Amino acid sequence: MDKKDIAGIRKQMKVDHDLMKISDIFNVYIMKETTEIFHHQSQPFEMLDRDQQELFMNNFKKVLTGQLDEKLFELKFQREAENHTQLILHKGLLSSDVEDWKQQMLHMTEKMIQDQPYEKDVVITFIRAEYLKPTKRRNEEAEESERDTVYSHPFILCSVNKTQEPKKEWLFDYVEKEFKYNIDVDPVIDLNTPMGGFLFPTFTNHTADVNHILYAAGKAHEPDPHFIEEVLNGEEPMTAKEDKAVFEEVIRGVVGDELNPSTLANVYGEINRVVEENEEDEAPTLGYRDVERVLTESGETVDSEKVKSAFQTVTDNESYELKASNIVPKYNSKSIKINTKVANISISPQDLQFVKQVNYKGKRCIMIEVDEDAEIDGFKMLPEAFGDE
Repeated sequence: MDKKDIAGIRKQMKVDHDLMKISDIFNVYIMKETTEIFHHQSQPFEMLDRDQQELFMNNFKKVLTGQLDEKLFELKFQREAENHTQLILHKGLLSSDVEDWKQQMLHMTEKMIQDQPYEKDVVITFIRAEYLKPTKRRNEEAEESERDTVYSHPFILCSVNKTQEPKKEWLFDYVEKEFKYNIDVDPVIDLNTPMGGFLFPTFTNHTADVNHILYAAGKAHEPDPHFIEEVLNGEEPMTAKEDKAVFEEVIRGVVGDELNPSTLANVYGEINRVVEENEEDEAPTLGYRDVERVLTESGETVDSEKVKSAFQTVTDNESYELKASNIVPKYNSKSIKINTKVANISISPQDLQFVKQVNYKGKRCIMIEVDEDAEIDGFKMLPEAFGDE
């Protein structure tokens, strides 16, 4: 799944959207610090009040919000595992009987609470739905509307939500003219900040892939290894941070700790070109030969065996491949950090070529080439003479 596929589903998570059909919703209440199901309830989604539907739709969209390899992770199922999640979810997906679907989701819930009780009461919500994607008409003169033919993609989505403690308040009763202590006994379910969830199966263009599952972490860069491996039976993913760290260590292993800003700008520029050229295809990856090519085209003289050895040292696998999109900083943001003891500077990757470290009057200085007057808090900086006078 890429960001466009995920955005396509999220965009249709609206009440009354004609391309998103949610048939059933199943809520399971779990008491804190227990491994037992306290209560569960299933009903057709259309039977909920519209306000309730809006709350849940917002919750589902938040589960599917975030960057790939940061908060959302497409996981490949492990080949072998006891009580395999892939089989449970596939049975639930194919079931035409609501009771059978509920049993599969209860089975899934038991896996989720078996070894790691939650610290607070939580509600686990499952929906089964159908995501419809229209085919595009071949030309503008075609009589058929693009919605005359659609691809149908059934799926299961899960959201895990914590509860909030009931409010305790001191009130004044105007009628009785007295102060009262009031406490709500019903916990509030926090649908605005889901703790995690998943989508099964994944989708690429018009094709469903039951061999993968999309896992949503509660926070970016903090996937839950136990949930991934033991609950979802997925293979452990590499986060974007980890891919970036591996790339940096490999580069250090090849060229050392020192690198000209212009060379680094060329490296990022070359990787960004690879990402943009393959934007419509599967996410491009970089093996050790690709890293060697990127460094060479960026002006560095490198030894092929040294690159291969660096990959082996850092990853324990010379055939390891890095996701190119995880390595290159976002070109439309000031995502490169230049750190000094005096000041920290943020700059965009393409502007690294204008940065140099120079010696001025016996001191090391950062010099940034600009083509217009620089400003500080709205004031233009006065130019100063550069030299020893």
